[in-house]
Amino acid sequence: MINQLLRFTPILKQKIWGGKKLNQLLHKNSDGSNIGESWEISDVDGDESVVSNANLKGRTLRSLLKEHKHDLVGTYVYNTFGEQFPLLIKFIDAKEVLSIQVHPDDNLAGLQESFGKTEMWYVMQADDEANIIIGFKENSSKEEYIQHLNSKTLLNILNVDEVAKGDVYFVPPGRVHAIGAGLLIAEIQQTSDITYRIYDWDRKDIDGNYRELHTKKALEAIDFSAKNSYKTAYKKQKNIANQVVTCPYFTTNILPVKGKTRVDLSKKDCFIIYMCVEGEVTFFYKNQQEVVRKGETILVPACIDGVEILSEQHSSELLETYIK
Repeated sequence: MINQLLRFTPILKQKIWGGKKLNQLLHKNSDGSNIGESWEISDVDGDESVVSNANLKGRTLRSLLKEHKHDLVGTYVYNTFGEQFPLLIKFIDAKEVLSIQVHPDDNLAGLQESFGKTEMWYVMQADDEANIIIGFKENSSKEEYIQHLNSKTLLNILNVDEVAKGDVYFVPPGRVHAIGAGLLIAEIQQTSDITYRIYDWDRKDIDGNYRELHTKKALEAIDFSAKNSYKTAYKKQKNIANQVVTCPYFTTNILPVKGKTRVDLSKKDCFIIYMCVEGEVTFFYKNQQEVVRKGETILVPACIDGVEILSEQHSSELLETYIK
């Protein structure tokens, strides 16, 4: 058995659009500028997470999965995904707007020997008038899309939502999107680093070059249908796992914690990931105690049947993620 709660060393990524909030608000230790992403839990090739705590410190997530198999991730997950951890967990700081982009589904991504990219966002902090580009205003078509792409008027047909702390967006493959400037976001997604960049605001990278666009691949992936609303509604009751998003690739709940609560995991045949998005909590498992602050993440292996969580603050909140 893998008999401990797992924490990992964040993998920090410089991005052309990144800022300083990951350092200033989430206390990520980096001397670099423009830190756009903190990969909290990753099994992406070349970016495998390394355990930072207790007896397994220094071990990679990939090596633990190879050794412990279903004890780490659960029988269903292991039988479905094998020895690749299926989720990529991030915090994102967008000082500037990201590129307008789209992600492929499993079938399209499979041509590149990767999972597709279904994801969700939880807004942890938003500057005044910060927004998200998400989906189309009305049903569109390839012809209309190409016309606006070529004339650089995509915003005429894309939906733009002004957002606030606590807002949630589910982003399935095919949905055109861009995280706007001034947002700090918790992101949960399939293990995939594939993005089809549609438009990048004509900006250049640090070497003076335009970033690559993926116009043809994006056309194959885009869903041109529109939705009445793109924002996800959810409830928020104390000490209860309130469901926010559920799909075949992950289920995410929000768990506001006040005082001490026990989480029974005996009926869940899956790992559980907790991201602290507000306040500070302490996890208790046997003789192990782990203080998890805003901007930190912990993984509970599937073989652990329960934990206790304590918050002495009134505003502590966790995102709880697993695969059904």
